[in-house]
Amino acid sequence: MYFGVDYHPEHWVWPYAGTPEEPEARWERDAQLMVAAGVNVVRMGEFCWGLYEREEGRYDFEWMRRAMDTMKRHDIQVVLGTPTAAPPLWLARKHPEILPLDERGLVLHEGTRHAYSMNSDVYWEYARKIVTALARALGSHPQLIAWQIDNGIGGHGTEFSFNEEARHDWHAWLKAKYETIENLNNCLGNRFWSQLVSDWSEVPMPMRAPTVHNPALVLDWMRFASDTCISFVRMQADLLHELTPHVPVTTNLRALTRHYDHFDMAEALDFVALDTYATLERKPSENAVEYDIMRSLKKSGMRTPDGEPGFWAIEQKAGNVNWQDVNSLLRPGVVRLFTYQLISRGGTGVLYFFWRSPRIGSEKFYGGVLTHDGRGDNRVYREISQIGDEMKLLAPALKGTRVVAETAILYSHANTWALQFPMQPNRHFKQRDHVMLFYNALHDRNIAVDFVRPPGTDEESAELAKYKIVFAPSLHLLAGGEADRLKLYVQNGGTLVATCNTGLVDEHNTAPDTGYPHDLIDLFGLEVQEFDPIPPEAENHIVFKGAFPASHLYSARLWCDVIEPRECEVLATFSQDFYAGRPAMTMNTYGLGRAIYIGTLLAQPFYLDLVAWLRQLCNLHPLLKVPDTVEVSMRQKDDTRIYFLLNHQNTPVRINFFKPMHDYLTGNVFSGNYDLPPHGVLVLDEKVAQAPPA
Repeated sequence: MYFGVDYHPEHWVWPYAGTPEEPEARWERDAQLMVAAGVNVVRMGEFCWGLYEREEGRYDFEWMRRAMDTMKRHDIQVVLGTPTAAPPLWLARKHPEILPLDERGLVLHEGTRHAYSMNSDVYWEYARKIVTALARALGSHPQLIAWQIDNGIGGHGTEFSFNEEARHDWHAWLKAKYETIENLNNCLGNRFWSQLVSDWSEVPMPMRAPTVHNPALVLDWMRFASDTCISFVRMQADLLHELTPHVPVTTNLRALTRHYDHFDMAEALDFVALDTYATLERKPSENAVEYDIMRSLKKSGMRTPDGEPGFWAIEQKAGNVNWQDVNSLLRPGVVRLFTYQLISRGGTGVLYFFWRSPRIGSEKFYGGVLTHDGRGDNRVYREISQIGDEMKLLAPALKGTRVVAETAILYSHANTWALQFPMQPNRHFKQRDHVMLFYNALHDRNIAVDFVRPPGTDEESAELAKYKIVFAPSLHLLAGGEADRLKLYVQNGGTLVATCNTGLVDEHNTAPDTGYPHDLIDLFGLEVQEFDPIPPEAENHIVFKGAFPASHLYSARLWCDVIEPRECEVLATFSQDFYAGRPAMTMNTYGLGRAIYIGTLLAQPFYLDLVAWLRQLCNLHPLLKVPDTVEVSMRQKDDTRIYFLLNHQNTPVRINFFKPMHDYLTGNVFSGNYDLPPHGVLVLDEKVAQAPPA
């Protein structure tokens, strides 16, 4: 288990630390405090280009070598960032063409990070030079265990640039995809509003215009921007693999963003890492979903520094942030709680951001492990030190364990991008919110879930077959071949749960002429003849019948499908409007499996009932029986099962242990009643023979 911090030695030299005679003296004290806190890895260097290369072609990596040598003296490993997220000022002054243009054609100027276009050939060339020089200078350092490429790829809207080089790359991308102008015109539906093109150079970028652009063009633009981000990362990864083949590469991702396809990005990396800034203001599930997505991105071809499966949090929040209206302190125990939530869901490395709140720059009031005074006697440092001690106890037990999920949620970035186009049947319908209705229910019922792409290949079909239940919320875009593979999944015994707003367009954002849901009518045994978007303040009602055990009277919101049943069993009907009595929820037997369709959105309690019903129907393996307010996760290897119990409440929660269980963190054995403290954590297994009673 790697346990560390994000360290910026460049911040802690004279005149901000040290002395004129020993400007780097603070580094030694920092390393001592790190070791005392249990730290065994640091990330450094992600914003250091202007310090490495203050003048073009004149490199100075010796100061970073000295920082790495300091870490070596204290047996602390290093993840080194490539510095391309923050180009030096001289580069933009010499080559202003590297700067990105926004959708209005206005330059986003230098003087900050991310002031570059990933479509700039000039920037690529300079990026290659600095990455090559860095790898040659420091790639053989004994402390180096991984590279982080860039930092926050696509941040601040810079995944898009509308300069001439982007236009040229855009046209080349379209030509490679469509091959002929006629094919492009047909696939994009350019006849609409007579936007036919006769040459590749005529295809517009979706810049600011009098009204919306062609949705098919915008969808392709999102794909192009995603491919651009991934190509930039892959270029650096290929360089680093060539120059330092023994060192794995990663970058820091953010879940559920639109910047790029995270599944594609993961293919360019050796292992997955993320930035996570969990808050108590959000539901625990809204923090957990980020970890489950990251764990799901890369399940094969993984190469981590220690060979362990899983993902890293390369920026885990250590204190308050600086980008909210009110940046409140984290309460005692919360950093520890969030750390164990991450580990419980498959994390194998955690690095806290920052090591110390910087005295300079725009993040000076960002909470770090150390405060500005750097003494190491502050509350957060003590809490991190406690976690560090616990990691030493826990790491041997966690070795080789992983999260095993029996359920999956289908998630497609192209689907998300298609649904972000403003001209939708109901602008109040938010796909992320719809996904979270299902995820919240699975999380709150303590059922592990993976995120997977809609199956477009044999390999993805084989991956899908591992799950007993697959949820497909608002799979608006259904690409060619995906429908047949979903049918195969159900035919072979799987249970598929789909919803309204499914199969309304194909991969070109074109509506089908074969009915809704596109190519899945036979699977669900129904046809959606119309759909009725309703305003947020309006509602219909659902009457349940048959096999589904409803615990409430549920209201239908935002979207109601008008369904014509064919072979399906009707589980619920609408009670109002002209489609009263028509199906709202159905189930159809298909081969050896079941296809369930929910033709509306309902309140969160419905999805809790749904998951409880499906757990019995599909024989999901339960975890521990605990109060609803306690989050439970499990990591396993062979016959070893390690349970994590997390209390996200500000009050104690009573847990009744029906059999003795051993806590790794204290060595105690719990049986009978136990009050889990506010923000408390237990890490348990059933091997109690050597443990003393609590």
